[in-house]
Order: sequence, then C-alpha cells, then structure tokens
Amino acid sequence: MTQPQIQTLDAFDPLARKRDQFSIPEGLIYLDGNSLGVLPKGVLGRLEHVVGQEWGTDLIRSWNKHGWMDLPVKVGAKIAHLIGAEADEVVAADSTSVNLFKVLLAALKLRPERKVIVSDIDNFPTDLYIAQGVNELLGGAYELRFVKKDTVEAAIDDSVAVVMLTEVDYRTGYRYDMRRVTEITHQYDAISLWDLAHSAGAFPVRLNHCGADFAVGCGYKYLNGGPGAPAFLFVAKRHQQAAIPFLSGWMGHKAPFAFTPEYAPAEDIRRLTVGTPSVLGMSALDTALDVFADVGMAQLRQKSLKLTDLFMELMEPLCAEYGFELVTPREPERRGSQVSYTHPEGYAIMQALIDSAVIGDFRAPDIVRFGFTPLYLGFADVYEAVERLKTVMGTGKWKEPCFQVREKVT
Repeated sequence: MTQPQIQTLDAFDPLARKRDQFSIPEGLIYLDGNSLGVLPKGVLGRLEHVVGQEWGTDLIRSWNKHGWMDLPVKVGAKIAHLIGAEADEVVAADSTSVNLFKVLLAALKLRPERKVIVSDIDNFPTDLYIAQGVNELLGGAYELRFVKKDTVEAAIDDSVAVVMLTEVDYRTGYRYDMRRVTEITHQYDAISLWDLAHSAGAFPVRLNHCGADFAVGCGYKYLNGGPGAPAFLFVAKRHQQAAIPFLSGWMGHKAPFAFTPEYAPAEDIRRLTVGTPSVLGMSALDTALDVFADVGMAQLRQKSLKLTDLFMELMEPLCAEYGFELVTPREPERRGSQVSYTHPEGYAIMQALIDSAVIGDFRAPDIVRFGFTPLYLGFADVYEAVERLKTVMGTGKWKEPCFQVREKVT
C-alpha cells in the first residue's frame, strides 16, 4: 500500500478523533496496548479529584457521598457493555489471577462428579498455574488435561468438568471460535470458562450470544485502566445463585454492614467480590472506560483488522530479507488485535526498536509482539513503525551490546 493510500485511510477514519483523548508522548509509536494501555487524559482529572477532594477532604464520608461502595458493580456494568453481557453479570474486582481462582472453584463445584479440567498448554501461564494450585488445594483429585490448540475440541468428553481457555493467545494472537468451543463444551454438559485478557476492549466479545458460563479479564490492556488496574469477572445469570464464593470475604456478604459472624453470600454477582475495593484503581478504570461510550465495537473491530492487515502487508519484504516469520493467523476471524513474528534475535531487535521510539514487546522464546489499539493508532503510525524497524535491521542497530542484555520485564 502506498503512502497516499495510507493518508486517505487516516483522513476517512471515523475513530481518528479518539486519539486526542489519550496522552501519547510526541514522536512515540505505541504498539503495546495489548500489554499496557495508554493513559486516557480524563483519568488525570478524576484521580486528582478522588485524591484531593474525596479522600483528602471528604474522607470516610466518600463511601456514601461519592459512591465508593458501588464502584465494583458500576465499573462492571461498563465492561459488560463491551463483552456482550448484562450489566448485573459482571463485577470489577481483584486481579485476573484471583478472579480465575474464584470462578474456577465455583465452576468445578457445579460439576462435582467430573474430575477433568481442559486447557490449552500454550495458555497464559497464570491460568495454568491457578489450575494447578486449585488441584493441589483439592487434594490432587483432578486430571489437568492440557493439550495443544488443534486437539482441544477432541479433548472434551463427558469426564470434563471445566474447559478453561483464553480467547486470544497472548503470544500469537490466535483467536478461538468461542461459540463453537462453548457449544461443544455444553454438548458434554461441561462448564466453559473464558479468559478475555486480550479480547475485552479489542473487538466485540459476545459472551451471552456464545452461551459462556464464566469469564475473567484484566483492566490494564485494551481497557486502559492503568498498571495493575482492577480486573473483572463474569458469571452468567443462570449460575449466580449456585456459584459458591470460596473466598468468602465480607464484601461478598449479603449484608456486609450487619457484621454477623456467619457468612451468607449476596444474592447477585456481588457474592464473587471479596474485600474492600481499591478506590484509586477502580476510579481510574471507571473513567478510562468512558472513551468507549460513543464507540461501536463493530467499528472498532473493522479498524483493528485494517491496521493489522496493513502491518502484515508492509512487513512482507522484511520477512523475506531478515527472516521474520509470521505466527499470527491471517484469517480475520482467527486473530485478535495483535501481530506476532518469530525471530532468533527477537529480544535484541525489539529493544533496538523501542530505542527507536516504537514500543512493542517480546515473549520467550523468540516472539516479537505488536499490539494495535484502534482508538489511538493511525495508519500512518503503522507505516512509520515498519520504516523504523527496517532501519533497525538495515543498520544492524540491534547488534549493539546494550540491546543484548535481558531486563526483568520483556
């Protein structure tokens, strides 16, 4: 695609207006929104008010005066709109890992006679680790059937309690067919549990349309809630009364301020909350989500596909000359909003590219990842990012010793 054609795409981009709602350093091309989203400008003012007025002046009165107590369900309702759920089926709380622990235990309890958990062996490690920890907690009673993607469907049978998958693979960007896998899961009367860490805010997620039972996700990637932002969980309404909250904290009690010694879970999604919500983090995420208020998710997806298609097209000459190998599916329905390549010198190349003001990231053993967030990325950004990578490769910049040293976070 030529530069004039790319300029035309930007000129007629209906989402171009959204870029002004984000704080992006001058000259920086940010292709890592699938790891940490850019700061929405409105968050600064919100946090200043929460810290200075709500905490600084109103103090404890803010739990009632400023609705601090309702933030988990308020934020959850905003996320529900993005993931195809009802407002009362989602709550913001804790971290993705803690939420996964909670809903996996609840899901297993719904099928007490089943003793198999199915997952993708290439799933994000924390998902596999949580399943291993839950199994240890339950005395090693479960078979952890971790298989490759192409055998997941075949691994589901009438011995399975829960099928636990991440909709979009964090390394390659491969996207599962949620509806198909959930239907197969239900054919065997098993429970579906989806991790939406690389889905929520990136494209339309349709949990209820697909019949999903449980889901979890994070707030700091495409939702732009900030580092360590609160996560969220989804429980289909049909399961809420039976979903047992094994982390039975006081905020999940049906009357937390009655202070009774016996635990009685809330009748709704609040039963899956545990302790006092992080008001600063929850407030930041609440305001960050406002950037989606006037955005259609189908429109967002359309731009995402155009951005990733353009990137793959522009990268083809570099693949041929420098040995990058595309591992992201080209089929639109099979990929999320990222593009990944393998390269034996991937880490050093990414560090040199970051030094050239194009931020992506690296995932072991050899994957360079590029995330595309349609709300603040333009088509000219994609073109310039590839041009800078071409310079990194052509000059051999990545060979400099400083780019060979592994940092703690890659």
